[in-house]
Amino acid sequence: MQQTGIHQLGTSTALLLMVGFYVATFLLSLTIVRRKENVDAYMVSNSAIGFGMAAASMMATWIWAASFFASATSGYRYGLSGPIHYGLWGALMILFIYPFGRRFRELAPRAHTLAEILHARHGTSSQMVMAISNIVGSCISLMVNFSAAGALVAVLTPLSFTHGVLIAGTGVLAYTLWSGFRASVMTDFAQLVAMVVAAAVLIPMVYFNAGGSTLLEQGMANLTSEQADFFSTTAFLEQGAPYLVAVLAYAIGNQTIAQRLFAVRQDLIKPTFITATVGYGAVVIGLGMLGLLALFAGITPLEGDSNNLIPQMASQYLPPFAIGLFFILVVGSLSSTADSDLSALSAIMMTDVYGKHLAGKRPNPRIMLLVGRVTMIVATMIGIIFASLRLDILVVLVFVGALWGAIVFPVIASFYWDRVDNRAFSWSVAVAVTLFCLVRFQVVPLDGAFGYLVEGIALVGSGVVAGLMAFGFFGRRAGLAVGAATILGLSTIVFGALRDYIPLVAALVAYGASAVVCTALSLRSKERFDFALLDERVRNFQESAFDRAGAKDRGTTSAGAIPEPRA
Repeated sequence: MQQTGIHQLGTSTALLLMVGFYVATFLLSLTIVRRKENVDAYMVSNSAIGFGMAAASMMATWIWAASFFASATSGYRYGLSGPIHYGLWGALMILFIYPFGRRFRELAPRAHTLAEILHARHGTSSQMVMAISNIVGSCISLMVNFSAAGALVAVLTPLSFTHGVLIAGTGVLAYTLWSGFRASVMTDFAQLVAMVVAAAVLIPMVYFNAGGSTLLEQGMANLTSEQADFFSTTAFLEQGAPYLVAVLAYAIGNQTIAQRLFAVRQDLIKPTFITATVGYGAVVIGLGMLGLLALFAGITPLEGDSNNLIPQMASQYLPPFAIGLFFILVVGSLSSTADSDLSALSAIMMTDVYGKHLAGKRPNPRIMLLVGRVTMIVATMIGIIFASLRLDILVVLVFVGALWGAIVFPVIASFYWDRVDNRAFSWSVAVAVTLFCLVRFQVVPLDGAFGYLVEGIALVGSGVVAGLMAFGFFGRRAGLAVGAATILGLSTIVFGALRDYIPLVAALVAYGASAVVCTALSLRSKERFDFALLDERVRNFQESAFDRAGAKDRGTTSAGAIPEPRA
C-alpha cells in the first residue's frame, strides 16, 4: 500500500482562511445583537425558531469534527458497509428521537433544558444527574473540537497545534458570547450551507481525480472478503451496533440536541427532524466514502493515524484552492458544534444551577445572563487548556457515554409512566453505571455464570433499544412486541458470543440494567404523578414585552416566582 505526504497551505493563507472565517461569522452574529437581551431568547430563542434555521442547526450540530474523521475511518476499516454503518445509524437516531421530543414539548412547552423538566418531575437528584452528565459531555465535546482544530492546523499548515486551538477557541467564543443560542443557530445555518457546498464539490472531485470507475474496478483487490461484503457481520457488530446504541444515548442525554428541540416552533418539530435526518445521512455517508476511496487506492494512513486519511486524500487529489475549501469545511463543522456546546453549557448553568438552586424563587434576568456569559468564557478556557495538553480523554468519554445510556430508559419512562418516581430513576442509573464499568473495564472476567448474566442483561438492553424506537412511533404494544422479538431473536444468534464484543455488550448492559431496575421499582411505587403539573412548574424566566403585548421584545422583568416540585 502507498503512503502519501500532505501538501501544506502557507502560513499567511492558513491565517487568512481561519481569521477570515471567524471574522465573517462574528459580523454575521452582530446582525442579531440586542441592547437588552432576553434570558429565554438567549437560551432557546423564545421557542420560536422556524423550520429552515432549526433543521440546518440540527444538522450542523450533529455533524461535528468526529463525523469527518470517524466516518472516513469506518469506510477505510470496514469497506463497502463502513460509511453506511456510521452515517445511517446516526441519521436514524435524529429521526427516532423526534416523537419523544414532541412529548417533552407537549408536557413542558416553555422548557430550556431536559434537566429542568426532570427537576419538575422528580426533584433535585435526578435533575443533577442529567445536568452533570451534560456539563461533562459538553466540556469533552468542546475539547475534542478544539483539538480537531489544532490537529488540522498542525497537519495542513506550518502553524502549531496550539495555534489552531487558540484561534478556534477565541473565534467561537467571540461570535457566541453576546447573543448566545440565537447566534449559534444563525451561524449554524451559514456554516451548514458552506459545508454542504464544499462536500458537494470536493467528494466528486476526489473521486474523479483518483480514477473514477477505474479505481473501483482495480481497487477491489485491496479489500478483504469482510470489507467487500455489504452485509458484513463484523462491521455491524464492531461499528454499526455500538454506534447505534451510543448515538441514541447521545440524542437523549445531550443538551445541544434538547436545546434545539425546545427552540423550534412546536408545530415544526416533525419536518425539522425529518429534514435533519436526510441531510445528516447524505453528508456524513458522503464523507465516509473518502475513506473507502482511500482503501480502494491502497493508501496507508500517514504515521499510522487514520485521522490523517481525509487530509491525505484532499492533499493528493485536490488542487490548492480545493484544499483551502476543505480546510474551511472542517473548521466550519467543528465550530458549529463548539458554539452549540457553549450555548448548552450556558443554558444548564443559567437554568439548572442558578435558576433552580442559587436564585431562590425569583431569578434575576440580568444575573442569569451574566452567569451564561461567564460560563461560556470559563468553558472556552477549560476547553483550550485541556485540548492543548492533549490528554487522553477516552476513559472519561466512555464513562459519560455509559451515564447517558443508563438514563435513556428512565428519562423516557418518566414522561410516559406516572408510576416512575425519583427512587426508581436514581437507583436504575446508579446500578446501570456500576455494571457498565464492571463490564467495560473488565473488572470482573466475563466467565461462567457472571458472563451469561451479563449477556442476558445485554440482550434485554437490545430489546430496550429496539422497543423504544418502535414505541415512539407506534405505541406501547408495538414497542413491547418489537422489544420481545429482538431479545428472543438475538438470543438464538449471539448468546454465548456477545461477550467477545466488549464495547457493545457494555453499552447494552447500561440500557438493560437501567430498564430492569427502573421497571421493578416503579411497579412497587404507589405514587401517581399528574403530568399537567410539568407545565405549571416549568416556566419562562423572564416576562418580556413580547409576552405581555406581542410587541417588540425589550423587557428585563422577572417572570415571577417559580413553583417548587411537590408530590
